Amino acid sequence: MKKISIFLTAAIAMFSVNYASAQNPKHSSEEEFKIGIAGYTLYAFGTDGALEVLQKLGVKYFSVKDRQLPLNSTTEEMEAFKAKCAAHGVTGYTLGPIYMKSREEVDVTFAYAQRYGAKMFIGVPDYELLPYVIEKVKETGIKVAIHTHGPDGAAFPDIRTVVELVKDPSLGVGCCMDLGHTFRSGYDVANDIKKYGKWIYDIHIKDETAPTKEGRCIEMGCGQMNFKAIFKALRQIKYQGVISLEHEKELDAPLTGMAQSVGYLRGIIDGTSK
Repeated sequence: MKKISIFLTAAIAMFSVNYASAQNPKHSSEEEFKIGIAGYTLYAFGTDGALEVLQKLGVKYFSVKDRQLPLNSTTEEMEAFKAKCAAHGVTGYTLGPIYMKSREEVDVTFAYAQRYGAKMFIGVPDYELLPYVIEKVKETGIKVAIHTHGPDGAAFPDIRTVVELVKDPSLGVGCCMDLGHTFRSGYDVANDIKKYGKWIYDIHIKDETAPTKEGRCIEMGCGQMNFKAIFKALRQIKYQGVISLEHEKELDAPLTGMAQSVGYLRGIIDGTSK
C-alpha cells in the first residue's frame, strides 16, 4: 500500500499539471452525456485515493464498488461517504457490480441499496435467482442493471441473455452494458445499442484490441472499437444514463491510461455532437 500511496501522490501531481483541461468548463461533452468511472477501475486505491483521482480528472460520477463502500456499511457510514464524495465534487450514482449467489445475498444487496438510497444498482445474480430478484425489485422499487461479461464464460455474456431470461423490460431488471465485452463477443456494438436500447440502464465503456475473446482492454482511441457509431447510436436511443469508464489495463497502475481515456471520451463526444 505504501508503494501505491507514493505512486498516487506522484500521479496526482502529474495530473494537476498535464490534465488540467479535464476540468475545463468549455467541455460540452458532459452537458450531453454524464461521464463516470466504474469503481473496479480504481479498486487498488480505496475510497480516498479513488475520489482524489476523480476530482483531478474532473469526473463527477462514480459507480461505487464494495471496496469503497462495504456491503455491511451502516446508514451513518453511507452518509459520511456521500459527504466525502460531495467534497470532491463527485456523486456516487450507483452501486456495484454486486454478485449474488443465494437468496440471502439478494436480500443483503437490496438492503444495502435501500440504506444508500439507490434507485438502481448493478448486479449479477445467479440465473435461478432472477425470479426472486424481480420480486425484490417490485417490493423495493429499486431497479437492477445486470452487468454483461463477454465471451470468457461468466454469467450474462451479453445483453441478449438478459433479454431472454427477463423477457419483459417493464419488470425493472435491465442491463449495465459493457461495450468492450460486447465488442469482444463479436457483436456490432452500435446495432446492439439501437436494438436493445430500452433495456440499457447503465454503460461501462472501454476500448479493445480485437473483436474476439482474445481482445484486451486498451486506452480509448488505441483499439478497434467504432466510437463514432456508438455515440451516434446512443443519441438515437436518447440515452440518459451515465457512461462509466472501466479501464481494466494495468489495474495496479491505471491512472495514465484512465486520463488518456477520459480525454479521448470527452473528445469523441464533442467531436461527434453535430
